[in-house]
Amino acid sequence: MHTYFKTLFRNVKIGVSQAARGPQSLAFVAASILAAYWLGAAALFLTAPLILLAFHAGDPTNRAGPDTGDIGQMREEVERAVKRARKKSLRTACMAVQIDDFDTLLNRYGRATTNLIISCCHDRLARALRSSDQLFDLSNGRIGVLLAPVRQFGLEPALELAERLQSTVQEPISLGNTTAYISVSVGLCLDGHAPNDPGKALLDASLTALDNALRQGPSKVRAYSSGMPAAAPHRVADELEKAFETDQFVSWFQPQISTDTGQISGFEALARWVHPRAGLMLPAEFLPVLAFTGRLEQLGDATLRNALRAIQTWDTIGFDIPHVGVNFSPEELRNPQLAKKIEWELDRCNIAPKRLAVEILETVVATSPDDAITRNINALAEMGCLIDLDDFGTGHASISSIRRFPVNRLKIDRSFVMKVDRDIEQQRMISAILSMTERLGLETLAEGVESAGEHTILSQLGCDHVQGYGIARPMPLDETPDWISAHQAKVHPPPVIGRIVG
Repeated sequence: MHTYFKTLFRNVKIGVSQAARGPQSLAFVAASILAAYWLGAAALFLTAPLILLAFHAGDPTNRAGPDTGDIGQMREEVERAVKRARKKSLRTACMAVQIDDFDTLLNRYGRATTNLIISCCHDRLARALRSSDQLFDLSNGRIGVLLAPVRQFGLEPALELAERLQSTVQEPISLGNTTAYISVSVGLCLDGHAPNDPGKALLDASLTALDNALRQGPSKVRAYSSGMPAAAPHRVADELEKAFETDQFVSWFQPQISTDTGQISGFEALARWVHPRAGLMLPAEFLPVLAFTGRLEQLGDATLRNALRAIQTWDTIGFDIPHVGVNFSPEELRNPQLAKKIEWELDRCNIAPKRLAVEILETVVATSPDDAITRNINALAEMGCLIDLDDFGTGHASISSIRRFPVNRLKIDRSFVMKVDRDIEQQRMISAILSMTERLGLETLAEGVESAGEHTILSQLGCDHVQGYGIARPMPLDETPDWISAHQAKVHPPPVIGRIVG
């Protein structure tokens, strides 16, 4: 609890310091003095330290704690640091630290608690760095790190420092009666490795490295290299149109495993954009642009066709893959023709509806009063499609809202799975979810399983299926046959118990 209030006070300090950096600081001082006049000496005793603290924190020469500037301010500081380093033949470097699955964290804990988590990450980084190093809040769970110039600094020590900072931040975070588990990805660039003018390109290079770390993530560290594809620029409508026309949007497939038999119980189809210049792009890079241009449904159609094509491919080879999961956005679920469209596609491909798992975000179930969404989900269930409730635990869906929809399976969010083999609280959370689903007659699938220990404890607790990097990363369709064959070769069928004849 001491750490909780310490972090809370630090947030107050940052807020006050921001107020003290401009003309509004005079209003703050005046209000404080007026409060002291009306409330007496006690008020002056309380407000005076805050005033002094604010002006001290607003001093740009004080770098013991994190800087609250935005990316523009960081660019200016990076340019200054590079110029100082050049004059004295010193070296510097820039890092970008990103909390993985930040949106999920925000949905689970809310804005206030998430801000405390970010503040805790700032504090841990500040303690692990020198007082001359600088930290910048780049928003949305992203923190910039600017290392003060030193005499010698190469790639190997830079990577070691990045991994040490990563380990420091990833320690469990106590939030009163609960514990938050996070992972972070890190991108870094040395000033000597930045393209063109390092003063202007150093930060962008570290963000490019972070972008590549996130593609490989979670919890990855990447250093910038000249051959590394740049972060995706903003896309325009005509480029998107061409991408759909030339089938640049593809699907990669991640397997799901039964904890009872070890057999493959399904795959999930995950959208990827194979861009001619930027290379392979993940959904986080292109979904916002598609949403802004109203093309999410077009992506959903492509993903559905890719999933059904994958089932046909596996059937032709002779693999028994029970079903493939496809994510459906709220925009798609509001389409009154959705059920008919899916029925037509299934019939065209001669695929039974039970082999399509319709994945719906828990936030949609928890917040949607939309009758069109309800009708579509019910229609798909009546058709025979499986209904998966995705990211369970992040959308605050009540039991009544879950029962309002014909859900077959809950997909337990990765945030509950992290370190479940080492933390008793995580085990209790999973056990509570599994107990509820057992009473409701639902199956469960744990997402984000990254280690054999997590896989084992989830099996012991009674989770039905698992999915994650610890089992297999998403892969293109043409790589799935080899993976399926290799996995099946490792799984031995259970012994057949026959009747003993006396």
